[in-house]
Amino acid sequence: MMTLGTAQISSAAAPAAFFAHWADMATWPEWNADTEWARLDGPFTQGSTGALKPKGGPRTKFVIDVLTENEFTDVSLLLGAKLTFRHLVETDEAGTTVVRVTASLAGPLAWMWNMILGKGIGATLQRDLDALKAAAEAKTEAVA
Repeated sequence: MMTLGTAQISSAAAPAAFFAHWADMATWPEWNADTEWARLDGPFTQGSTGALKPKGGPRTKFVIDVLTENEFTDVSLLLGAKLTFRHLVETDEAGTTVVRVTASLAGPLAWMWNMILGKGIGATLQRDLDALKAAAEAKTEAVA
């Protein structure tokens, strides 16, 4: 497995605000600048499948591999490789939400996909997580 990039933010928004945005896949393009569209074929639960269309790329199927109270991991199924986005959400001792995202590739053709996608994903991971933070905090402020 090779890591394409990692990103981290701290936020005043509750963990549930982040999970709400991940579950509402129709809104992913609002905070993920590389996504043209995303849809889930069923409920936001572990094992559910969906598809997404990266800007400039082909439609890609994915599965929700892990979904717990502090982790959301989705795996895109590429030819000869799997692209994994692992999202970990914790609350620190001060009550601040900390979100960490790691993107990785695995499989016999991971090297090829790294050449195609690796630099782009690594370069935009922090930007997209910052945009998600802004969306989660704006939703939190609107509710308050």
